[in-house]
Amino acid sequence: MLDKNGIAQRIAKEVKDKYYVNLGIGIPTLVANYVRDDIEVEFQSENGILGMGPFPFEGEEDADLINAGKQTITALPGASFFDSAMSFGMIRGQHVDLTILGAMEVAENGDIANWKIPGKMVKGMGGAMDLVASAENIIVAMMHTNREGESKLLKRCTLPLTGVGCVTKIVTNLAVIEVTDKGFKLLERAPGVSVEEIKNATEGTLIVDGDIPEMKLN
Repeated sequence: MLDKNGIAQRIAKEVKDKYYVNLGIGIPTLVANYVRDDIEVEFQSENGILGMGPFPFEGEEDADLINAGKQTITALPGASFFDSAMSFGMIRGQHVDLTILGAMEVAENGDIANWKIPGKMVKGMGGAMDLVASAENIIVAMMHTNREGESKLLKRCTLPLTGVGCVTKIVTNLAVIEVTDKGFKLLERAPGVSVEEIKNATEGTLIVDGDIPEMKLN
């Protein structure tokens, strides 16, 4: 089973050379720490930076350098800074190759709910709605179940939707799953996790085709 860093490490393998990548709040922000050194990737944060690097070491933080989640970050050589209008122009103009988001729920048809729990205070949907509407390649980083052990990979989302039919792949603490027109397709299982455990933790339709390999993080 993976922890949050393990999920981010696995997602980093999906990042290709020359990609422009937007990292959402939460687990996705960790992905920048695990991208291979031999490829060139530009990480974009919707608050206005292109060329975001890994998190800084303790004592080397710069309070003026933050991501969309208000965490301190580093900037790589050649990084650029701009206002929200420019940032969302990049996003809405489909200039981002890969978007990595967290989620509360994902449905088997690719719907995503990641911005509001009814009855709880929320500041608004923010940039998530623009990202899911514009991006063609969306990977969700999430825990497979909630604190009560209930599945977060559902037949239909129960929370207010952020986007419809937009998720392409999900990486959880248990598995790597592709969203297809027939449901969730199991691609890889986390170290020490059985296919049966993944089935039991998935409410939506889970397609298991042949032997499912254990994921490799390195």
